[in-house]
Formats: sequence, structure tokens, C-alpha cells
Amino acid sequence: MRILLISRCPPWPLYLGDRLIVYHLAEELEARHHEIDLLAFYDRPDDPDQQQHYDHRFASVHLIPESRRTQFSYLQRLLLPAARFPRSAAHSWSPEMWQAIQQQLDTHHYDAIHLFGGVHVYEFARALRGQPALITPYESYSLYLRRALEASPAPALHPRRLAHTIARRFESFMFTPYHRTIVVSEKDRDELLALNPELPVEVIPNGVDIYEFRPRPITRVPALLFVGNYEYAPNVDAALRLATRIFPQIRQQVPQARLWLVGNAPPPELQALASPDIRVTGRVPDVRPYLARASAFVSPLYLGAGIKNKVLEALAMGCPLVATPLSVDGIAVQDGQHALVADAASMVPAAVRILQDPDFRQRLSVNGRQLIESSYSWDSVARRYEDLYRNLPIPS
Repeated sequence: MRILLISRCPPWPLYLGDRLIVYHLAEELEARHHEIDLLAFYDRPDDPDQQQHYDHRFASVHLIPESRRTQFSYLQRLLLPAARFPRSAAHSWSPEMWQAIQQQLDTHHYDAIHLFGGVHVYEFARALRGQPALITPYESYSLYLRRALEASPAPALHPRRLAHTIARRFESFMFTPYHRTIVVSEKDRDELLALNPELPVEVIPNGVDIYEFRPRPITRVPALLFVGNYEYAPNVDAALRLATRIFPQIRQQVPQARLWLVGNAPPPELQALASPDIRVTGRVPDVRPYLARASAFVSPLYLGAGIKNKVLEALAMGCPLVATPLSVDGIAVQDGQHALVADAASMVPAAVRILQDPDFRQRLSVNGRQLIESSYSWDSVARRYEDLYRNLPIPS
């Protein structure tokens, strides 16, 4: 098959979680001898310089600067239903992307068209000239915002309240022209169906590279680990919660315990917590040595939506997991078998148990790895997408 991918972002660097799926899906599809063209927005100055890392996966790559969208332009589409799906490049937020899509359709016949992203790409439905397509928005943005409001002490005054209202309205209509909408967790699916019960939604989780992320024969040390891209606010919230509320209570029971906070762009308030007992690394070239040595990956996420790639990677490495229910959205862990799923009251005793019980720690390690092997390889993810491509209706 020849496949056109239209993405809200390029597939590199991989420490930005929304870029993983395009990279690994293209890798798997290329291995199955499919030919893929990529059109992608970019919003980071160095994105064009990173093309060397993935160019070989695609027949062609065209990067386009992400278009600017204003609150007024969102409201305009809400108030004028005829403007929600532009009919020409001139009326779209990104005429350049529209024209690039048209040029690809003029040049090639595609067996499948697949869009990755939500509000960034939904508007191109009519640019596809009636050809059935899939869209993967990753997550429900209205779910992300709703959780932020629910966690706020004053939801009615929250600055994102208007954004939540707008997101709900958009998600009630923006995916309707597409043959299938694919999200990465059941919670995201349920949110979209609550907004539009007629929407054909399917859940396909992200995967993990089970060959790169695999257990190593290394002795684990009494360290707790959290990994995240700290440009993403929910990760900052989780890391601060872990370092200032949870870890001090754990240290009272396990004095030798240490905490490692690993990941890109830690803000000043996180860097200020660095001490002999708390390591704040910033971005590292490889997270696997940390996952291999830590006694537990602790994920106290209370904000966000979608699936957590960091949790998939921890399970794949056999790193025992303590996580809030939100942290394992879209991942079929069974509490006590693959991980310890803990709320605020039970997170400290859960982490202490893993630190103090090596046999239990080993059982979680083995079971977590087996779960990933059985259900979350990129191979299994690609096969499910491939089935959807093959079952797209033939355009009239």
C-alpha cells in the first residue's frame, strides 16, 4: 500500500511523546513493504535539522511551519458551522498544508490516508477530495482540560474554563468526516462518545520498542524514579508532588531511599529540589540505565489524558511500577499483579513495600514485562492500523 501520513508534528525527537507513534508506526509499516509519504507541521526551530533521524523511513517528507490559530478563529468556527470544514486553501488555517496535500493527491494514488492530531489537522477533511481517511488525535483534549478543572480549588475561576468549553464543542464535530477516529485509551474514547455518541471511535494504544526496552541483569538500588518531559505541565505537577509530599514520607521508613527525577527541561522549582537524596538530571541521552537500576518507577500523575509512554517503557524494562489510576489509562495492568495502582493515601505504603520486599519486586518486574510483550509491542499496534487501512471503503 501507499500511505499518506499528515501529522501535527514530525517524528523526532522521541523524548517528546506525541512523536513516538509516527516514528514507530512508520518503522513497522516500512518493514511490511508499505510506501509512506509524510506531511508534518513543525513548531520547534531545530525540527528541520532533525529530519536525518527519520528521513529513510519515508518515500518523501515535507515539513511545514505550524499555522497560528487565535481564540477568535476558534470562536468563528463555532459560531459559523459552514466555516468549520474549509472548502479551499484560502479559508484554512494552513493554506500551505492544504496545498501540499493537494499536490500529493495530484501526484500519487493512495490506498490509505491517516491524519495524526486534533485541531491541528482536522480541517483538511475536504482537501482529501472525498477519499476516506483515519484520524488519530491521540487523546481527548477536553478530557485533559476537564481533569485540570477538577483538580483546581476554584474551577469556576480557572483560566482554562473557556478553553474547556471550546474544546468540548470542537470535539463534538471535528472528527465526524473521518471513517474512524482512533484514541489511545478507553477514557479518551468515552469522553469523545459522551460528546458525540454516533462517532466511530476505536482504541489502539501506543506501543513500546520491546527490543530496546528490555530487562537487564543489573542489581537494582534503593532508588525511586520518575521520568518526564517537563515542558508538559502534568509531569511537573507529578514530580513536585513526588519530591515534596511522597518521598519524605518514604524516607521516614526507608532512610536509604533515593529519588531520581529524569527528563527534559526541569523548571527552576524542580531543579531547586536537587540534594544528595534527590537527583534532578535534566534530559539524558538514554533513560534505560535509570529504568534498569531503580527499584520502582513512581508515577503520581493526577493531570493529563492519553496513554503514558513512560509507564509503558518502565513496564517493558521490568521496573516495578507504583502509579495512580490516571497513569495507567489505556494500559491493562492488574493491581498487585503487574503494578501497584495507588491513590494519594496508598502511594507511600505501596512504594515502601516494593523497596522492602525483593521477592514481590521481582514478581512485579516479570509480570509487567510479560504484559508489554503480549499486548504493547509496536508490531501489534502496526498490525491493527494495517487492518484499518485495508478496510477503508473504496472512494466513489
